[in-house]
Amino acid sequence: MKFTLLTHFKEFDKRSNTGQLVLEILGDEAEQVQWDRLNPPPGLVREIEAGGVALVYPGPLDDVSGDNHDLSDISRFILIDGTWHQARKIHQRSPYLRQARRVSLKPDGLSQYNLRKNQKESGLCTAECVIEILRSTGRNEHAELLRQRFLAFIRPPCTMRGAAMGS
Repeated sequence: MKFTLLTHFKEFDKRSNTGQLVLEILGDEAEQVQWDRLNPPPGLVREIEAGGVALVYPGPLDDVSGDNHDLSDISRFILIDGTWHQARKIHQRSPYLRQARRVSLKPDGLSQYNLRKNQKESGLCTAECVIEILRSTGRNEHAELLRQRFLAFIRPPCTMRGAAMGS
C-alpha cells in the first residue's frame, strides 16, 4: 500500500502541514508530489488508468455506485494535501483525478486538528485521513505511531489560538 500526497505548492513551507508527519512515519510507503495543473505526474496518471488507485474524497459520493468505504483492493491512496480551498481547486483543475475511484472515510469522531482557521467540522486533515485508512486496513501499529506523532504536533485542545504554549 502506498500513499501519494498531491500537495499544493504553498503547503511545502507551512509548519502546520501534517503531510510531513505521514512522510516521517511511513517512509517509503508515502510520497509527496507537488501538484502542477499543466503537468500532471505521468506515473500517477498511468496508475489511475490501470486501476487499484483511489482518491480520498471528502463529502457525499452520490454519483458513485458500490461501497465507497471498502478499501481492501486499493494499492495506492491519493490525498489532496492543502487547505480546503486549495483542495477544491486541485480537484476541479485535475481531470485525471476524476478518473480515479473515490472513497470516503468514516471516522469515529471529529477532527482534532487545530492549527488553522476555517476548518470544516466534518473534515479531517491529511494525517488524520491516513490514520483512518491505516486503521481500516488493519495496519494498527502504523496508525498508532502516526496518531501519537500527530497528537504531539498539534496544540493541546485547551490551548486557544494565539496563546503562548506553556502559559
